[in-house]
Amino acid sequence: MVTLTDVVAALPETVPFVGPEAQERQRGRLFKARIGANENVFGPSPGAIRAMQDAVPSAWQYGDPESHDLREALAAHHDIDMNNLVVGEGIDGLLGYLCRLIVQPGTRVVTSAGAYPTFNYHVQASGGELIPVPYVDDHESPEDLVACAKRVGARLVYLANPDNPMGTWSSGATISSALSRLPSDCLLVLDEAYIDCAPRGAAPEIDTADTRLVRMRTFSKAYGMAGMRTGYAIGHTALIAAFNRVRNHFGMCRVSQAGALAALADQAYLAAVVTRIAAARDRITAIAAAAGLSTLPSAANFVAIDCGGDGALAQRVLSELLKRDIFVRMPFVAPQDRCIRISAGTDTLLDLFEAALPEALESAVAHNGKIQPEV
Repeated sequence: MVTLTDVVAALPETVPFVGPEAQERQRGRLFKARIGANENVFGPSPGAIRAMQDAVPSAWQYGDPESHDLREALAAHHDIDMNNLVVGEGIDGLLGYLCRLIVQPGTRVVTSAGAYPTFNYHVQASGGELIPVPYVDDHESPEDLVACAKRVGARLVYLANPDNPMGTWSSGATISSALSRLPSDCLLVLDEAYIDCAPRGAAPEIDTADTRLVRMRTFSKAYGMAGMRTGYAIGHTALIAAFNRVRNHFGMCRVSQAGALAALADQAYLAAVVTRIAAARDRITAIAAAAGLSTLPSAANFVAIDCGGDGALAQRVLSELLKRDIFVRMPFVAPQDRCIRISAGTDTLLDLFEAALPEALESAVAHNGKIQPEV
């Protein structure tokens, strides 16, 4: 019998996300509408698709362990030095590397209660102590996060802007103001997975000289390449260089690198997709309103719909939608768990959701607190 480390042996056997594929296998049938995983159904740019197709015959080769061409292009795009960039297997992979660098048993880490759970898994796997801070009006609070970090002597602070799972956001000025009060021995992990969908002013100016900030970005959302697992971190050269001590140097495949490089070059396509995402958010808001429900303002590629009750009601609505072959998700922690979360979709997918929501809501309310198992 293999012996786990003390830290890992003490962790619960839980999975942060059960994928739609696993649910389909359990159900014995496919979903009609896959609008729950914050994927970009509009897909990559045609140029990115061609670049990935062209790269497939070379898949027998490892990818460039330095991701040189992609880092060079990203550096030019952001007007920074290549040494301020590291590429990795999506933001999830980079968060794992970061925790290996910073977190050890007893390290205190501050995050928002109910924020992106994968970060929590990485912290706990390293033995860190998570200290949660409540949301304020369905927003993560940069000011409260920094104040807590100062109070408890945290080494890391996690903030997603725009937020997952609520879609709300803070201004870049608000984040910069909070950052100015962060202690010099603490690092703000700014997860900007959805920043391409956000309004102007949501992102603080990039300052690679600040040793207290690392920014995470991705090609999974607005660029439509979630399945290719390509993300990058921007930070001070000393921190970025440290990633080389722990990262998987051959973690990036050639196809992913080629696709990301071409996607970055096609900013016109990105702008068009962002417009389609905004239109889909408006459509989701209208569908919810027609069913008598409200939504939260969103700067992401999804919308949180307030089901008008508590987490138990939202769970019943979600269960009823699953019965009708509509895959959606919901936040894990109260009071955000009163909502369900709907990804931006095509007209066809949202037509299916529009037809299913009133029935699902009526059935959920009629069940009077009893969660009906999906069949």
